[in-house]
Amino acid sequence: MTDKLWYGGDYNPEQWPREVWDSDVRLMQRAGVTVATVGVFSWARLEPRDGEFDFAWLDDLMDLLDSHGIRVDLATATASPPVWLARKHPEMLPVTADGVRLGVGSRQHYNPSSSAYRRHAARLVRELAARYGTHPALEAWHINNEYGCHVSRDYSEESAAAFRVWLERRYGTVEALNAAWGTAFWSQAYGAFDQVGVPAAMPTYPNPGQLLDFDRFSSDALLECYLAEKEILRELSPDVPVTTNFMGFLKGIDYWSWAPHVDFVSDDCYPDPADPDSAPFGALARDLMRSLGGGAPWILMEQSPSAVNWRAVNAPKSPGMHRLHSLQAVARGADGIMQFQWRAGRAGAESFHAGMLPHGGEDTRVFRETVQLGEELASLADVRGTRCDARVAMIMDWDSWWALEQEARPASLDYVRVLAGWYRELWSRNVLVDLVRPTSDLSSYAAVLAPATFVLSAEGSANLAAFVEGGGQLLVGYQSGIVDERLHVHLGGYLGGLRDVLGVWIEEFAPPAPGSLSGTPAPALRISGLGEGGASTFAEVVRVSDAEVLATFTGPQPHGGLLDGRPALTRRRSGAGAGWYLATQPDNFGAVLDAVLEAAGVVGVEAPAGVEVVRRGDRTFVLNHNDHAVELTLAGEPLALPARDALII
Repeated sequence: MTDKLWYGGDYNPEQWPREVWDSDVRLMQRAGVTVATVGVFSWARLEPRDGEFDFAWLDDLMDLLDSHGIRVDLATATASPPVWLARKHPEMLPVTADGVRLGVGSRQHYNPSSSAYRRHAARLVRELAARYGTHPALEAWHINNEYGCHVSRDYSEESAAAFRVWLERRYGTVEALNAAWGTAFWSQAYGAFDQVGVPAAMPTYPNPGQLLDFDRFSSDALLECYLAEKEILRELSPDVPVTTNFMGFLKGIDYWSWAPHVDFVSDDCYPDPADPDSAPFGALARDLMRSLGGGAPWILMEQSPSAVNWRAVNAPKSPGMHRLHSLQAVARGADGIMQFQWRAGRAGAESFHAGMLPHGGEDTRVFRETVQLGEELASLADVRGTRCDARVAMIMDWDSWWALEQEARPASLDYVRVLAGWYRELWSRNVLVDLVRPTSDLSSYAAVLAPATFVLSAEGSANLAAFVEGGGQLLVGYQSGIVDERLHVHLGGYLGGLRDVLGVWIEEFAPPAPGSLSGTPAPALRISGLGEGGASTFAEVVRVSDAEVLATFTGPQPHGGLLDGRPALTRRRSGAGAGWYLATQPDNFGAVLDAVLEAAGVVGVEAPAGVEVVRRGDRTFVLNHNDHAVELTLAGEPLALPARDALII
């Protein structure tokens, strides 16, 4: 295994004549490439006909990379089945909720529950593992690619049959299923498991419990595909680590359930260079990856050296921005910086996606930055294996994401947007954050934030309450603790098991209206006690049982004054700990956060806006994401940073 930081990218030599390969490895060495990801979309080349394998080209490539000191992250190539397989087994093609069977001609055209797909994928993986499992260039196995990116839900009959097996394993009896899904409503009761289908297109809202369980099943179905391949690799190549590339905040897959099954977490992350929030959102994704691995180092498996090809407007990265995004990942725990892709393609759907080696060749800005970044990462090899220490945690929960964004909810909320809004305030204060589940061990944190934790089990509620009783500061946001893990509403006032520790309960919801049909905007919510500004996203009618009221809604308010004088922010002290409740999203959320952090004894690092300061091991990374130079003081020392520049201390 390499003792260097990973640096390189997806390499697709099968798209190029053999004579180009020698030039590639020469330029890779010049750029400081240490690892190349190989074979991601090579199934048709590796198995051009059913059962006929061609490994001669891959033998040549593996030996060529090895002879130049470049390690290989070898993919199992199962992300894009060959045409012959789809033609032989059309039943393996995925089906949409509307009953449309998707065709061949792009990628990920397989149903994860398909027995034909799984059987042929396993055969290919066994051949690869037997041939390359002990190859001297092999650094890691890369199973499939971006599971669930395009097809995270399949509605075919084969998936329906697998869903029924999953449900029977989960509930045991159809009576337990009926109770969990509340099928007494709308005459939905099932008499046997074989009557249950997938939540395909329906006249109106599907059953919420069925939807949530189908989300869970679909994530598990893809995980089964991964685990089947991993089992083969463990058998034939037991000493080589195994991973698959996650995709940050991908709604379709619960990465908490996947993370224990990878030897190291890896991620594909593509912040939009044109988005002013690309830096904080990128940081949030990096913190999620570090957290999924329990704080262990991870690998940034894909990012773009400049523009991508799949946005409506594909902005290039400004000079220096790619370096900043890369160092941000290292600062937040990454032990490798990889790109898609090494050489920009000449044909195909991603031919306008940037590469480390652009269409223009060596004499280009992007390639010069590629070489410079390789040199800098080589100098940071000793950061490898070190960790970050966070004293603040924020709950990120896939069940809440899935459930909150179903139809027939109190209001249309974007779960990740809510999380990102809270996180941005932490990022701007240079407070490092771990992402956790409601049931995670919280003992090492001084403060825990729970934005829009819609689904909250009794176990999760008890864990959060114990955190407060143990001296922690807990800030819970609106639309939390509304339902349990079966999506059954908590009765007796929303918030469920958190009512006592927070000292409040929620009587009803009062989201602001979007405005009138004539276009007149809805009146903004006004708040007293949080300085300037109001709120506009959501509001709830809070009933206080045992808490201090720190801020209130002031009139006149929408909904006929329903909110007038009602609490917007409360706090209930419990020894050294406290439970805070925020019933809206105030414009001045920073004031709320500052109060919670002060009570927790958490102090960030003061820096100009747009400057990110992160400590990892014995290194401090200072990243200026601004388009202008800044001056700051760090540990008593004055520092000057040019625009889009970084300093590592």
